[in-house]
Amino acid sequence: MATTADVRKGLTLQMEGQIFEVADFQHVKPGKGGAFVRITLRNARTGRIIERTLNSGASIETVRVDGKDLQYLYNDGESCHFMDQESYEQFQFTRAWLGDKAQWMKEGVVCRVNFLDSEALTIELPNFMELEIKETAPGFKGDTVSSTGKPAILESGAEVNVPLFCEIGDVVRVDTRTGEYLDRVKRA
Repeated sequence: MATTADVRKGLTLQMEGQIFEVADFQHVKPGKGGAFVRITLRNARTGRIIERTLNSGASIETVRVDGKDLQYLYNDGESCHFMDQESYEQFQFTRAWLGDKAQWMKEGVVCRVNFLDSEALTIELPNFMELEIKETAPGFKGDTVSSTGKPAILESGAEVNVPLFCEIGDVVRVDTRTGEYLDRVKRA
């Protein structure tokens, strides 16, 4: 058992007979009345998002999950294939199960997959990834500082807004949690 003070993103808990992952949370202390926690939960099995409000200090039932580091191998169109680097056991997950995270899959990337018994519940990507730009409008010489951007398609298939000076072949660092461009990576 835990309390609302222990709530954090990625925490797996059981509520209303279902397994949920905490997608977001906010501790709220109104000027009048008691404090509470507003939690956004993602159903680990269906992916459905719900919101709940709990009084501060309320008990929540956490679920112990076992995490494995799995390396992404390839995509066959419908499924993504992963391998456990210790046992060489291979796993296959549908793109629907991966959801938005499928757009960040790049060969060789190591992800953390959380299992409850033998059922895969959630996948955690690295927070930051370096990906090559495969498609974008041409860059403009001298346009190094600009608040505007242009869409670019990365090697993983994700579409991200990048500054105007970025060109095809540039490697950029992206935050996989928000999908935002962070910076251009210098290659020697």
